Amino acid sequence: MGVQRGKDLLIKLDLTGSGAFTTIAGLRASRISFNAESVDVTTLESTGGWRELLAGAGVRSASISGSGVFRDADTDERARQIFFDGEVPDFQVVIPDFGIVEGPFQITSIEYSGAHDGEAAYELSLASAGALNFTAV
Repeated sequence: MGVQRGKDLLIKLDLTGSGAFTTIAGLRASRISFNAESVDVTTLESTGGWRELLAGAGVRSASISGSGVFRDADTDERARQIFFDGEVPDFQVVIPDFGIVEGPFQITSIEYSGAHDGEAAYELSLASAGALNFTAV
């Protein structure tokens, strides 16, 4: 994979539940992280005393975060509604020259900030809330 522009890493939200995704407005930075817990099955008989892990047994998760400027767009309003209603809708993350990750996420935090001589900004954090699908590009 060659060098990619950071602005091409997109976080999208299904505004209506119809499967049509819209890029979250105002984002300037975004990040996705994948995690897998390991299950240690090492015993006294483990070869050479090396740790052994049980394949496919750990809990997998993903987290998304982003920050940007407050735009008061449809996606801003929907994100606030999702947070306060405790919904777990589908989100989509487009990773340039890699693929698309799609599935249910819970918004775990929204933070708003602003300085007297700057723009209003926000930070958004999401945690996976079910099985995710990956489609390679």
